[in-house]
Amino acid sequence: MQVPIRWFREVYPDLDTDNATLLGVAFAKQAQLTSFGPLSLPLVSSSSVSEIFELLGYLPVISTALRPHFHHNERGLTVGLSGHTGDPSLDCFVIAYAGSALLRLLDMLAGTLPTVTLKLGWPAPRSQPRPESAFGARLIFDSPASFVDVPGDILDTPCRFADPVAYRLAINELRRTLDRRSTANSVTESVRRLLEQDPERHLGREVAELLSLSPSTLKRRLKDEGTTFRDVRQSLLRERAILRLLDRSMSVSQIAADLGYGDLTNFSHAFKRWTGQSPSEFRSVGGLERDE
Repeated sequence: MQVPIRWFREVYPDLDTDNATLLGVAFAKQAQLTSFGPLSLPLVSSSSVSEIFELLGYLPVISTALRPHFHHNERGLTVGLSGHTGDPSLDCFVIAYAGSALLRLLDMLAGTLPTVTLKLGWPAPRSQPRPESAFGARLIFDSPASFVDVPGDILDTPCRFADPVAYRLAINELRRTLDRRSTANSVTESVRRLLEQDPERHLGREVAELLSLSPSTLKRRLKDEGTTFRDVRQSLLRERAILRLLDRSMSVSQIAADLGYGDLTNFSHAFKRWTGQSPSEFRSVGGLERDE
């Protein structure tokens, strides 16, 4: 992730989804524990698989091309992966790379974990070599969304080089770095982070106050970055809805209420607007149906 993502489009002008997937998996096979800049020390120092996944929350320190989304459920942890490069093929590349690299790092730090799977929301490449050969049955295509599935009993698996003191010191430094970058970076990212911290924040004026901006200034600066407060919030709701629909223990009605929709019909209309599918259609594509 240390190479500018746009470099791949310049070097591979004809990059498509198939080639992006193959490249992402190939690069991931070369990933080392020292490949991730300021995330490397806490990565090596992690005491458990759970702590490795905690580090994904600090991914913006080294790259904003990929955004993880977390959902804990009765089965374990689902980590949604969404690309934010502005280029669909590059999005496939960063998702395939990050997800596959995560499987490799887990192998190195905690031993092979066959029940941790990477599911990608597009078809397998038609060309050879088949990327599945690198990670066996842990790499699955044609999923309704892209995510890493982690069974609950895996989260406490110990890591080989645990150093709790070094991990916490590194986490504290990452938190400070992320805070500094959030202040200096785009208003869109700052708004998104505040909404992630407290989903109940649904008013632009409340977020503007937290950013020490007037509502009109916030609106103007978001417009300068090509978005609106509503768009940022809707994007976050979409990502949360997808993760919850992947959780078969939750009904669509529960998900709608969890996301602040008082009416199931309104949620269904919103989800279809975001994805082109109703919630039930989304679940049926992935074999995730349950009685509502």
